[in-house]
Formats: sequence, structure tokens, C-alpha cells
Amino acid sequence: CCVFSFFSPLLLFTQSLTSMLDCPPTCSCSQTEIFCNKSDNGRFFPLLALQDTGSNGTSVDIADLFKNITSIHIENWTGLQTLRDVDMELYTGLQKLTIMNCNLKSIQPRAFAQNPHLSTINLSKNPLTTLSWQLFQHLQLQELRLDGVVFDCGCDIRWIQLWHQRGEAKLNTQQLYCRNGASKIRLENMYIHNCDLPEISVSHSSVLVVEGDNVTVSCNGSGSPLPEVDWNVRDLHSINTHLSNVYWPNIHSINLTLFNISRDDNLFQLTCIAENVVGMTNSSIQLNVQFPPVIVKLAEPEQRLDTCIEFTVWGYPQPQLRWFHKQKEIIENDYIRTEMGFYQDYLEGCLTFQNPTHINNGNYTLEASNAMGTVTKTVYGHFLENPDEPGPPDEDTFGVSIAVGLAGFACVLLLVLFVLINKYGRRSKFGMKGPVAVISGEEDSASPLHHVNHGIITPCTLDAGPDAVVIGMTRIPVVENPQYFRHGHNCNKPATLVQHIKRRDIILKRELGEGAFGKVFLAECYNLSPTKDKMLVAVKTLKDPNLSARKDFQREAELLTNLQHDHIVKFYGVCVDGDPLIMVFEYMKHGDLNKFLRAHGPDAMILVDGQPLQSNGELGLSQMLHIATQIASGMVYLASQHFVHRDLATRNCLVGNGLLVKIGDFGMSRDIYSSDYYRVGGHTMLPIRWMPPESIMYRKFSTESDVWSFGVILWEIFTYGKQPWFQLGNNEVIECITQGRVLERPRICPKEVYDIMLGCWQREPQQRLNIKDIQKVLFAMGKATPVYLDILG
Repeated sequence: CCVFSFFSPLLLFTQSLTSMLDCPPTCSCSQTEIFCNKSDNGRFFPLLALQDTGSNGTSVDIADLFKNITSIHIENWTGLQTLRDVDMELYTGLQKLTIMNCNLKSIQPRAFAQNPHLSTINLSKNPLTTLSWQLFQHLQLQELRLDGVVFDCGCDIRWIQLWHQRGEAKLNTQQLYCRNGASKIRLENMYIHNCDLPEISVSHSSVLVVEGDNVTVSCNGSGSPLPEVDWNVRDLHSINTHLSNVYWPNIHSINLTLFNISRDDNLFQLTCIAENVVGMTNSSIQLNVQFPPVIVKLAEPEQRLDTCIEFTVWGYPQPQLRWFHKQKEIIENDYIRTEMGFYQDYLEGCLTFQNPTHINNGNYTLEASNAMGTVTKTVYGHFLENPDEPGPPDEDTFGVSIAVGLAGFACVLLLVLFVLINKYGRRSKFGMKGPVAVISGEEDSASPLHHVNHGIITPCTLDAGPDAVVIGMTRIPVVENPQYFRHGHNCNKPATLVQHIKRRDIILKRELGEGAFGKVFLAECYNLSPTKDKMLVAVKTLKDPNLSARKDFQREAELLTNLQHDHIVKFYGVCVDGDPLIMVFEYMKHGDLNKFLRAHGPDAMILVDGQPLQSNGELGLSQMLHIATQIASGMVYLASQHFVHRDLATRNCLVGNGLLVKIGDFGMSRDIYSSDYYRVGGHTMLPIRWMPPESIMYRKFSTESDVWSFGVILWEIFTYGKQPWFQLGNNEVIECITQGRVLERPRICPKEVYDIMLGCWQREPQQRLNIKDIQKVLFAMGKATPVYLDILG
């Protein structure tokens, strides 16, 4: 046996070491690559080894040297017959492996178990007779090359035939063969009797139990060859037992019994897996565990935008909350209200106070109750001292007098300055003086769209002129007739004139939803269109009238006015004569795209008179492409206007009649789809499942980051609205994305569409596909498959 030593430039950066790594004569090596393409009869896989540890005794971490190797190429090594797990286990950063034209005959079952980043494998021109799919089951395999390999025809390679048919790992681009006795046949012509993927069925889609109960669920796997069947209960807290029964020739049944079920297992996905030599199938049961509420956190008041008593309540079903102050139940109003979100089985939020005084001091008791029980917890809230109570005597009355005198002088000085400004400033029709800021330069988390000029959000000033509506301390230029827009400019960009809609012309009909900003209503609007007396619209209200919120409202109104496109939700204007402030949008009849996809999937259920019926409106390939093309068209427009959306997802697209899809965001998604967002620092909500690595790690957003999100939208469309990475928690998702893993190809997704997804998910932003090119390709695909618009009846 012989061990080769390689030279690694990594050691050049460690001046205290004198040890070096040598490269054998048949190979060339760099810091990241081992390349061996000359004939060699060596029987062992290349292994990096140090000659010594340096004269000063400093040790070197061998694992660090190995993990920097991302590519290994071995060619013409006639002695290499077996690839073992010990050969590969140290190359943890390996991405590309080539072993071609060698004498490779077998690969051990766990050879790639320690190579999670391995995505390209080339085994061409080797005398392999069989190969197992289980070698690759934990890899995000993008390409598997098997050119020139002639397998033995049989059930063991049926999985390769299936992958070839589906276009998995680019096998469909290769001519593959197998040996049937003395003859060689094309792999696609191989026929093996009683050899296919296992089928699986479970006893429930979900089970509802009470904490402490026992429950048994069953799973049947059938097929030929007979599959191995088991329940995946990793991370399950409840005690469990498995009982297996085989019913020959082709059914394997397994019962899973859970004892003394723990509340920690609420919403756990019990997954049953059936696998044979052809492949694996699985099915899941959701475990719903009812348990009484627990108040996990009840904090003392904290000053934020408003004052907040923060709380966290854990319970299922979702607990109902009541607050008591001095033993009297609090009736919520504009000044004291509860703001909260429900994530899985946690309620998190604040009891929010607007400008509390000493009257609000006292004990606050939170009561949480559900069908399982009731719990209470109390915290003392102190906001202001009572002015009627004498405070401690002043020790330095002279110092206090000086402070009061200085404060009075400052007030007089400010008053004089104000009078001078009013006297010499320009006057407007509404009594406001001088230029006012129209676009704020502050970072905006409330508005999803951002105008970018070389990556900088730019402020601009404007003299609003006589036709301006006062909103707080700022003004929005408005226009009564939408056919007459005026543009003036005090800086690089012309001022935006937002249409003003009279409050008497808006008749609210019903509530559509609620977000952090306020509520969204379906409404009738009069005098909006010259061709219609009235029309249905969606109106977004602003519930928080503070200055910051009004500035956000003003900025968003101007921004939306500038966006005019067939696939951007149309913004009609604002109503600012009184409270609440209102934005008026076109009404999209079928709501958000995520809900629409779920309602038109294979497992969708609709309710008729309260009874569930199977939906018969399943979306087909042509309709999915039509939806994706429209979203891409809207994104092309946003990119041309230098706008970055930052929250592109199906929940923020809306569906109208005739399968018309438009990009929008009424701001409700952070509440309705709270599980899609990751809370950072208590307030900021990030859609990490749709974000690229640079946005997660550095908060860097660009047109390219929107392209990444569009790739996730495609994945949502072809899974009928599933949540990306639905099987993982938020922290696991962050780890996966930042480490370079991508979502798997959906079952019904064509290879050509998945290639677009992969092009959107390139780690380097500049390497991602251009949204214009994506739109053209999707449009061409859609033309090849006519769209039938009867999905909406």
C-alpha cells in the first residue's frame, strides 16, 4: 500500500510551519483542486498527508486542508477498483468528482455520506455493473455522468431508467446501455417484470389527540420488490414503538404507537418511508396535540414606537386572551390594544399603549384560555410618576432654578426663529411655508417596493405648490382628474401627482383582511372611471396616524403612482380628507396567488354549505406557465424602473378574472402568512425562505435578489403553493441557503422549468439569469402549450 503526499498552498499562509504537501508525478494540485489525468496503476484514492509538523511543534488541522478541496479529477487510474467511504470522508467541501476511464467496479453504500455539497459526479467509462440510488439520496445532485458505462440489465438499475425518463441529474442527455445476456440494449428499452417504485398509504392525514393520550397510526408499503417500510421519528419526544407485519408477496405494514404524548410534539410530521432498490416514497401524518396554555413570557413595559408589554403564550388550540388592569377587564381602544401573531402553537405580541400616563400604572394580568384550561400571570406596569404625589425634596434648588431659566430662554429663542421663518418663508394656499420633503430617505420596512439609484435610496425635495394636501407635517401633491398629471421638478426626478379621491365617493362593503398598517376593505368607488358610474376597488387604511406612518403612507403613494403596468396591481389614488388615510387599488377577485394555488391543487378541498367537497379545478402545466410568465413580465417592468420589491412571493401576487395575475402587496402577508417570515430583533420580519444568501447575511437587496425570489415563486407554482423548505425550521433554512443547498425539483415540474429555477439560485448574484431572458423563455414554453382559461369557471 502506498500513500501519496500533496503540496497545498494553504501552508504558505502559515509562516510558523515548515511542513509541505507534495503532489505525485501523475497529478497536479492547487489549494482547491486535485487533478490526475495520467496513467497510474495506484490502487488507492488520493489522500493529502503532511510530511512533518514544523520545527516549532505547531500542529496542522488536517481536516481544514481537506475541506478546501472542491474538485477531484481522476482519469486512467487502472488500479482504482473500489471507492470506499474512508476515501471520501475527509473531503467535506467537495463539489465535483470525476473518476473516468479507470477500472472502478464498485462504490461502497456510504461513500458520499460526508460530502453534502457534492453536486456533479462523473463515472464515465468504468466497468460498473450496478449502482444504487441510495448513494445519492442525501445529495443535491445536479449532474450524474454515466457515458460509456454498460450495466447489467436488472431491477437494480431500474431507478437509472426512471431518472433517465424524468430528466433527473441530466441523465436524459446521455445514451445509456445495459447488457442483457450476450447483447447490449438501450437502457430505455429495458423491461423488468415486477420492478417498480413502492406505493405507500397511511391511516390518517392528521390525528387530533390530547396531551398524555396514546395513539396508533399505521402505514402500508406495497410493491415489488417488497419495500422496507418504517416511520421516521427522529426528534419525536413521545415514547413510541413500531410493530411490523409482512403480507407476502408484496405488502409491508408497520404500526406506530405513541404513548403519553408530549405537547412538544404538537404539529410534528410523522413521516412513513417505503423504499426498495428502485427508489423511495413517503407520506406524512400531522400530529395535533391539544394542551392547556402556558404563559411563557410576560415582560415589564418597554418603550418602543409605542409602549409595549411583551408576551408569549404557548397552547393548542389557539388560546383566547383577556387583559385585566386593577382587576377590571381592559376594553381595547385606540390607546390600549393587543397586537399579536400566531406561529404554529405560539402567540407572540404586545399589549400596546399609546402615550400612557400615571393613570395606567398598576398590575396587568394576562388570562389565556382554550378548551384545555386557563392560566393567568401578572406584571406591574409603571409609566409615569403621579404629579399629585409629593416627590423627594430638592437638594439643590439653585441648580434647578438655573435649569428652568435656561429652558425658558431656549423656548423664547425658538419662538423668535419660528416667527422669522413664518414671516419670510413662501406662503402656500394651505398656510405651509417653504419646500417640503416628498420622498423620505429613511430605510423603509413598511413599503415593499424601493426605488434604487446605483444602490442608494435617494431623497428629493419639492415645492408642493398650491394643489397640495397636508398630511401631518408633509404634503402630497394631488390631482382631482386622473387625465391631467403635472410634472415639475426641484431635483433630478419630476414630482409625482397622486390622484385625490373624495371620501364620499368610497362606500365600504366588507373587510378583506388586516395587516400591521390597518385593514383592507372591498369597496365601491364612484367617479373613478369615465366609463363607469362605480367600480369595485380594494382600499387600504392607515390605522396609526403618527408622523412616521404618515410619511411612509406619503412615500408609498408616490411610489405606486409611478408604477403603471398590466401585471402590477393598479393604484388609483388616495383619500386624505380626514382619518383614516386611505389608498385605493384595483380589486382582484380571486385573492392572493398562494391561496389560489392551494385551492387548485390535486388535494384541494372546497366547502359547499359547510361540507367539504373535492375541487375539480386542478391547474395544468400550461396554466402554471401562464401564471409564471405574467409575474416575470411584471418583474421586467420593475427592473426597468429600477425598483426592487424585496418580498416577491405568491402570497404577494393577486389573481383576477381569466387567470390574470399581477404583482402587488397590500401589506397583509406578514400577518396572514406569519410563518413565512422570520422575526429579527422583535420587529423586523424577513421572508428568509425566499431570500438569497447575500440578503440573509448582509441585508443586500437588488434586482438579482428579486430574481432569486422569482425562482422560489416558480417552485411554489409547481408545488401548488407549498411553503419552501416546509420540513425545516427557520434557523435550519438559513443554514441550508447560506451553505449552498437549493430546493428539490417538484414532482410535476418539467426539467426545463427546474433549470430556470437553478439559474435563479446561483450563489453569485451576477451569475443569475436575467429576468428579461426568463420571461422570454417562459413565454416561448407557454406558446408551445395553449392556455385554457376555464380554471375559474
